[in-house]
Formats: sequence, structure tokens, C-alpha cells
Amino acid sequence: MSFDPVYTARSNILIVGTWPSPKSREQGFFYGHPQNRFWPMLAALMHAPIPETIEQKTRLICDNDLALWDTIESCTITGASDASIRDVVPTDLAWLCRQAPIERIVCNGATAYRLCVQYHHLPGVQVLRLPSTSPANAAWSMERLLEQWGPALTRREEECGEE
Repeated sequence: MSFDPVYTARSNILIVGTWPSPKSREQGFFYGHPQNRFWPMLAALMHAPIPETIEQKTRLICDNDLALWDTIESCTITGASDASIRDVVPTDLAWLCRQAPIERIVCNGATAYRLCVQYHHLPGVQVLRLPSTSPANAAWSMERLLEQWGPALTRREEECGEE
């Protein structure tokens, strides 16, 4: 089961993962594993409280002109192992980019990035590979994640047309 995208008509940065983990599917929303650092990291970067409910998580994404989805609509996978992914049916990121002014896609981890560039060709949209927030990526501390993710989730002034 994949999830519908979270976005508004103002969303300009799309965050993508690969495919929902078993814990996420159980909870019915993105990044549901309690040890995943995605929501605490995003809250810290947006100077907001850590969201606990799906409604709070959705609000955090939407209030900051972000969008959230996965690169895969369906696949065969063993547990939560990205390395086991096969039989990929990609999501329609081009459709989402027509619904919102997406300028940048931020990929949560190497596999999300690989799948994004393999299946999604979106001229004019910058695609960035960032370290995974997964608990399996223990080599990356929260501090290092914040340092890498922060610049990717903010628009530079010249991109905003500000002086």
C-alpha cells in the first residue's frame, strides 16, 4: 500500500522516500517507525514541535510549502529492506509537479535518489540526494542530518526573487 502525496498548491520542495516501511503501513502514514529521525529532524529545521498525529505531520509539511511522497507506487519488498526492492511501479511525480510548483526534489537516502533519477525525468526540477533518516543509517547523527538537510529544505533568496 502506498500513500497519497501530501502537498498544497504552494508546495515547492518535494521530499521523497522509496516505499513505506511495515511500521509506516501499519500506522497509515509516512515515516512511521518510532526510531526514524524524519519527523524530529523536520520539526527542528522548521522550528516547530515534533508532530505526533497524522494531522500534525500533514500540517508541518503543508505549512512549510513542502510536499511528501514516495518514488514507488508498488513493488515487491522483503520487510523494510530497500536492497530487496524489485518489480517497481513508480509513482507519477510528473503529475504532482503539475499540481504544485515543485522546484526541487529531495531524496531521503541513496535508494530513493537512484529510483527517482531512474524513473522520473523532470526537466527544470533539481534532484538532491540526502542521507537517509532511517534508524539503519546510524552513521549519521541527528546533528549531521540537520546540517545536510537544512540547506536543501530552504529556498535561496535568489530563487524566491528577493533581494
